[in-house]
Amino acid sequence: MAVTSTSLASQLSIGLRRQPSPKFDSLSSQSLSFDPNIRLSVSSPKPSRTVIAMAGSGKFFVGGNWKCNGTKDSISKLIADLNNAKLEPDVDVVVAPPFVYIDQVKTSLTDRIEVSAQNSWVGKGGAFTGEISVEQLKDLGCKWVILGHSERRHVIGEKDEFIGKKAAYALSEGLGVIACIGELLEEREAGKTFDVCFQQLKAYADAVPSWDNIVIAYEPVWAIGTGKVASPEQAQEVHIALRDWLKNNVSAEVASKTRIIYGGSVNGGNSAELAKKEDIDGFLVGGASLKGPEFATIVNSVTSKKVAA
Repeated sequence: MAVTSTSLASQLSIGLRRQPSPKFDSLSSQSLSFDPNIRLSVSSPKPSRTVIAMAGSGKFFVGGNWKCNGTKDSISKLIADLNNAKLEPDVDVVVAPPFVYIDQVKTSLTDRIEVSAQNSWVGKGGAFTGEISVEQLKDLGCKWVILGHSERRHVIGEKDEFIGKKAAYALSEGLGVIACIGELLEEREAGKTFDVCFQQLKAYADAVPSWDNIVIAYEPVWAIGTGKVASPEQAQEVHIALRDWLKNNVSAEVASKTRIIYGGSVNGGNSAELAKKEDIDGFLVGGASLKGPEFATIVNSVTSKKVAA
């Protein structure tokens, strides 16, 4: 559906309102309330020192999803750019190359950056043509896997429950999970943003054994690869709601320590303003992650979070 740039912001703001949904009959009304007090207090008695102002207690996290892009030559150039980049030290940095290039990346990329896969199978490997097992990813040195990306949901047809099981298996085998969630444009316009995101989040919560190694990536589908970016305020509003859902449905500890990152046309020009928001704990970057210097700029946007302490 075509939406003009002037009407987009107002429509997207309206789309945050929650509408009644039978999908959430099993959730208590408490689980849909938002606690604005989930914050990390930051005092400022010593202006000479700085801290990272984040609602959660985890380290800033930036992932680069290379999707189905690249050749051996172009990836060698990208690796060289990343190896030469000056990256802020207080950021976890991960890149997710296509499966066929994971070994090339792992053997030549600086240890400062960890390697992720873009998908994994739901269980142990075997007679599953075209799939990649968690065990194989670990054998190549992967530390993370991206699961539940909108392209897997809406193009490949993966369902919430299946994605939750994939996450559970990956975690049980020692891989970290970048757990993607996000609404379609028509779902936002219908006021179902929270309904959709909570349902997707609940599928993870129902399946995973622990939240110790999960990063939640909120990626509104209407913003992925479209050039339309959620405003910092729009992203912050959803991130607050997600953290509050974790507090009410999992635990306050999980709500505090789980990093919630934003994805959707993030680039070197908008990352600093997005990073200023307290509940945005980092980014999952698509196209801009294929450009080494720009990806470094996004990683270094963590400096926007630094305040006097």
